Amino acid sequence: MGVANQTSISDFLLLGFSQHPEQQPLLFGLFLAVYLVTVLENLLIILAISSDPRLHAPMYFFLANLSFTDTCFSCTIVPKVLLNIHTQHYTISHTGCLGQLFFFMELALLDDFLPAVMACDRYVAICLPLHYTTIMGPQHCLLLVAASWLSSHLLAFSLCLLMSQFSFCTSQAIPHFCDVPPLLKLACSDTRIFQVTMLTEAVPSGLIPLTCVLVSYAHIIHTILRIPSAGGKCKVFSTCGSRLTVVTLFYGTVFLVYFQPSSSYSADTGMAASVGYTMVTPMLNPFIYSLRNRHMKGALRRLLVHK
Repeated sequence: MGVANQTSISDFLLLGFSQHPEQQPLLFGLFLAVYLVTVLENLLIILAISSDPRLHAPMYFFLANLSFTDTCFSCTIVPKVLLNIHTQHYTISHTGCLGQLFFFMELALLDDFLPAVMACDRYVAICLPLHYTTIMGPQHCLLLVAASWLSSHLLAFSLCLLMSQFSFCTSQAIPHFCDVPPLLKLACSDTRIFQVTMLTEAVPSGLIPLTCVLVSYAHIIHTILRIPSAGGKCKVFSTCGSRLTVVTLFYGTVFLVYFQPSSSYSADTGMAASVGYTMVTPMLNPFIYSLRNRHMKGALRRLLVHK
């Protein structure tokens, strides 16, 4: 593996999250536990929503899509990490790396778009309740989700297509998994077009969804402040606060990794941040968005009792 002065390579070396052998069993157990919890809770949410007619509403339709996205997101990264630790075989093919990168970016973008759609849904429900059934009709909800999937696919595909044209002629070693910053650091091709494209895509994929989330919750909080019920205010503030916390975690770690020059990329910083948006956020989303909802709790109880 080592350093190679060549224009094309067949494999990358994934260094993993630790180079100390005695830490591997602990990391394997920790990542496996997080993975199982994430997949189980998200699959239960999807089953509960699909099996309970009382949850066939726009909010739960979006929640089911978010749970499906988080399940796929975890399956894109964590199984390969677990396999590497278990087999002590840390290579990934060039094609496999690009494939992992594509699905990782597509699902990460969906994890960006869907919370924005859900924030807009809550804004309409709370601030414009009389128009909710008109604005958030089934066709509009389906269109919003389809647009999120299509946008994520096109944005991720365009970046992966540019990445596939790169030559890698320095070290073949990647710190943890196939992500944009470490691959840019390894590239010996001119990456300026790629970086300009990525920054251009940051507006529709990052700035606009984040603005939708912040503006929606600002309007929700402003509307709730006019309600005399103290209990209602506390409940909404708790819900908004927890959702904004997980959004801050996601955006904070993503900005920490992606919005810095590739030459100054730090493997340690990237590793810590990547754990935040690849493992922690998909695990927290069900707790924040679904498992605190009494209707969802009731549906889960009915699902588990029925089973």
